[in-house]
Amino acid sequence: MKKGKLIFWLAILLAIVGLAYVKYSKSKATAGKMQASGHRGSFGLEAKGFVVEYSKLSNTLSANGSILAHDAVQLQPEVSGRVTYLNIKEGAFVSKGTLLMKINDAELKAQMLKLNTQQKIAQSNYDRLAELLKIKGVSQAEYDAAENTLNNIKADQQILQAQIDKTELRAPFSGKLGLRNISLGAYVSTSTIVTTLQDVSSLKMDMSVPERYATSVHVGDKVQCTVAGNDEPFYATIIAIEPQIDELTRNLKIRTSIQASNTKLFPGAYVQVGIKLKELPNSIMIPSSAIIPDDRFTKVVITDSSKAKFVEVEIGERTENEVQITKGLKLGDTVLVTGLLQAKPGMPVRISEISSSSTVK
Repeated sequence: MKKGKLIFWLAILLAIVGLAYVKYSKSKATAGKMQASGHRGSFGLEAKGFVVEYSKLSNTLSANGSILAHDAVQLQPEVSGRVTYLNIKEGAFVSKGTLLMKINDAELKAQMLKLNTQQKIAQSNYDRLAELLKIKGVSQAEYDAAENTLNNIKADQQILQAQIDKTELRAPFSGKLGLRNISLGAYVSTSTIVTTLQDVSSLKMDMSVPERYATSVHVGDKVQCTVAGNDEPFYATIIAIEPQIDELTRNLKIRTSIQASNTKLFPGAYVQVGIKLKELPNSIMIPSSAIIPDDRFTKVVITDSSKAKFVEVEIGERTENEVQITKGLKLGDTVLVTGLLQAKPGMPVRISEISSSSTVK
C-alpha cells in the first residue's frame, strides 16, 4: 500500500518537472526570436544598419497620359431642320470647306428672292434720284430716304444669307470623318452630333504629374511612352506646361507632341509615360524602410556612440526602394533600418548587419 502511494506521488512530481521544462523551453525560444527580430534584449537593441554615402540619383517618374488628335471636333448643325443633302463617308478624308450636310432652306431662299426683287427696285429708284439731285430736280431729303431704303434691303439680304449659310455643315479643317449618326431626311437640332472630324496627321498627348515635380520638367524634354497592345515604345516632346497647378488634384498638366506618326496610335488611347528626371551625382539615398513618418516631422534613427538617436530629416525625390535626404544626415552616419518601433532615445544599440549604397546596388 505504501509502495503504491510512493509511485503515485513520484509520477505527479515527474509530470510537474516535465511541464516546467516545456514552459522554460518555449520561453527561451520566444526570447530568441524577439532578439533576432530586433527587440530589446538585456544588452539593448539589435538592428540592421545602413551607412550614409554619396550616390547618383537617376530617377524616372511614371505618369499617365492620353493621346489627342492635332485637331478634333464634334460636328453639329447651327440650325434645326430636315436634312436634304448628306455627304458623309465614314472614315474618309475630307478637305477643309467640303460640304457635308445641307438642311432644307427653301423658305429662306424664297425670302431671298423677294429681297432681291426689292433691292433691284430700290437700286433703280436710288440711281434715278441721284441723277435728279445733280440738277436740283429732287430734294436732299428724298435722295437720303432712297439711299436708306436701299441700304436696309442690302442689310436684310446679308442677314438672310447668313441664315442660309447656317443650313450648311462644312468641314472646318482637313481631316478624317468619324461614324455617321444620322440619315438623309432626318430632322436634326443644334444638339445633334452628326459625326466627328479629326486631324490625325500629327498627334499630341496630355499627361499630369504631381506638383512636387513641377520644377523637374521643362519644355523640350523628351519622354518615353508605351500603349496597351504595343510593346514598342515611342517618344514625345514637351511643348507646353499649364502655368497653374490644379487645386483639386494638385497635379500639373503637360502637353506633348508625338515625334513620329504611328499608325498604331489612336486619339483617346491610354499611355504609360516615363519621364527621366535630372541626374544628381552627389545625393544621400537611404532605404525607405528607415523613414519614420510623423504628423509634424520626418525622422530617422542613427547610432551615436552605440546609442539610438532620433534625427529630423528633409526628404527629396523617391525611387522604388530609396528616399533622397536633403537635410539632416551627413556622410558616415549609420541609419537603423530595422527595430525602429522598439528604438528609444539613448537606448544601447548593437548593429548585427550593415550595408551601404555600394553594397545595395
